[in-house]
Formats: sequence, C-alpha cells, structure tokens
Amino acid sequence: MGAYILRRMLLIIPTLVGIMIINFGLTQFVPGGPIEQVLARIEGGGDSIQAISGSGDAGVEQQGATDSGYVGAKGLDPDFLAELEVQFGFARIVCEPGFVGEPSVKAEGCVKEKIPAVERFFIMMWNYVQFDFGESHFRSIGVLDLVWEKLPVSITLGLWSTVIAYLISIPLGIRKAMKDGSPFDTWTSGVIIAAYAIPGFLFAIMLLVLFAGGSFVRWFPLRGLTSDNFEDLSMLGKIADYLWHITLPVVASTISSFATLTLLTKNSFLDEIKKQYVMTARAKGLTENRVLYGHVFRNAMLIVIAGFPGLFLSVFFGSSLIIETIFSLDGLGQLGFRAAVERDYPVIFGTLFFFGLIGLVVGILSDLMYVWVDPRIDFDRRG
Repeated sequence: MGAYILRRMLLIIPTLVGIMIINFGLTQFVPGGPIEQVLARIEGGGDSIQAISGSGDAGVEQQGATDSGYVGAKGLDPDFLAELEVQFGFARIVCEPGFVGEPSVKAEGCVKEKIPAVERFFIMMWNYVQFDFGESHFRSIGVLDLVWEKLPVSITLGLWSTVIAYLISIPLGIRKAMKDGSPFDTWTSGVIIAAYAIPGFLFAIMLLVLFAGGSFVRWFPLRGLTSDNFEDLSMLGKIADYLWHITLPVVASTISSFATLTLLTKNSFLDEIKKQYVMTARAKGLTENRVLYGHVFRNAMLIVIAGFPGLFLSVFFGSSLIIETIFSLDGLGQLGFRAAVERDYPVIFGTLFFFGLIGLVVGILSDLMYVWVDPRIDFDRRG
C-alpha cells in the first residue's frame, strides 16, 4: 500500500502542472485582462468586455487604441499604463548598470521590459510551490486571506449538505433495497426524482417565498449567515441563530443530491443481496439484520465511497453561485465569479492551484477509505 500511495503522490505533480498549463494558456486567448478592467473603470465603460469592444458609456471606439496596445487607453499617460503592466506582473523595470535610486518607468536610465507568458507561468508556479499566492489585483488582500475570509460560507453549505445527504440517503437507499418494488419504494422514488428535477435556484426562491417573508410566513431570515447582534448573544443563542440562518440555504443546496446518492445506494445493495454469499448466510440461519449489516453493507458501500470525493468537492468547494446570490451569502462562489469577471488572475490561478491540490489529495484519501472498508483490497497488486 505504501508504494501505491507514493506513486499517487508523485502523480499529483504532473497532474497539477497540466491543469495549470491548460488554464494559464486559455487566459492568453481570452479578450480583456486586469489592465483593460482598470481602463474600463477609468473611462466609465463598466467592465473590460465593454472596454475592448468599444461599447462603454464613454464611447471609446476601436480606432482609439494607442501604441500601448490597449483599446480604450486613448488620452491616458503611457507611463501610467506602463506602471500598471509592472504592477500586474506583465512587465518589469530594467535599469542600466550603476543606476542609483528607485527603479520606475519614469526614472532616467530605466526601461520597461515585457515578461514573456512562459516566463510568467514559471514565476507563478515557483511562487505557488512556496505557497505564495500573491495579492488580489483589486482588493489589496492576500489570496489565501481572501479565501479564508469567504470560507465560512462554503464550509457551512458544503459540510452540512454533505452530512445531511449521507445521513438521509444511505438509510433511505438501504430501506428501498429491502422493500424493492413495494409501494414505499415507488412513492419515495417519485419524490426524490421530482426533487432532483427541480432547479436549485427555483427551489431556493420557492423557499424564500414560502418561509422567509414572501407571500406566506416569515419563519426564517431572508439573508446572511448570522444576525446583526450575533456577538451579543450567548453561546446557545449563537448556535440557534446560526442554525436558523443556514436552514434554507442548506436545504436548497442539498435537495438535488438526494436522488443520485439514494439510488446509488439502493442499486448497490440490490446487486449484493442477489449474490451467492448472501443466500449462504441466510441458509445458515443468520438474522436479516446480521446478513445486511454484517455481510452486505461492507461490499455495497464501496461504490458509495468511490463517489464521495466528487460529491465532497462539488458541495464543499463548488459553492453554488446561485444559492449564495439568492440568500445574500458571500462565499467562494461569489469570489470565483467576481474574479473571473474582473480578470483577477492571482485569485483565479491561486484558488485553482489550491483547490486542485486538495482535490487530488482527497482522491488518495478515497482509496485509503476503500482499504479501511474492505481490507481485502490491495492496490499494490494492481501494478
């Protein structure tokens, strides 16, 4: 097992590098960038897409491009544009030997030098290896600090959604397998498939209308993770306030995950129940619970465990942008969306590297869980 884990750990490096190369390469062909975003704000164009298309409020036309190469830079000081390029890491200041003073684009004897994309990639990866993710271009805060600031919302939605989904879906799936073809199996299947078919945003809006002061009752708050007077509450009061606020968003983010996990558990148990060893165990006079939980459960749960990393990452780090927006929660979903719109490259690539690394490590932990559930599995023999 040790050799297998070592091989998997070594595979993390090329996999992660490949992910970063593909995404870094794609950004080189995407219109707009952080500098265009700044120019759009200065010109009042709204965003970088309007700035490069010339459709902003300032009426900047395509022929307004200057020698700087940036559409929308008409009338701006070239030194200002050069400073932006240096600030955002697209260029550097090179000074003559013996230069005294602080290097800048305006200093005599210093010039701006473009940094090739390949070199920028290697500089970025070297910083990431040292867990130096830099600062956001537009928020003047470190990327890790920014993620840490948004993480409580994602932890709340992801952790509770995962726990609730497993606590309900696995027992329900087992029950459905034992009652296969019964009225209970039929109507529960109808309910979970209907829940799966409802779009998450529509269900979230429905919860707000019904229970958060819409057209019916106001049992739950409309927005936020805690109340304004949260710090003044007692410990029990804080726990109650927290649970009160997260009820609707957690329900909305969990509803669609029931169907897949429940049906996966049911089908897995049905496959195992029909096997010969189960018939042998029953012939020996073992009770149904003993057969189910002493023999079938361990084998049937393997496929459920196999899907755990994907479910964990999707609900824990995915952070539904729609759910966060509807319930006015500021989590990783909102952070990723704003970073993409603003072309905040340190946030985009920093979070991609960080969460990509976590995802690969979770995949290895999933294999270890396989061995924990069924010690007969030996990954070393697969080689």
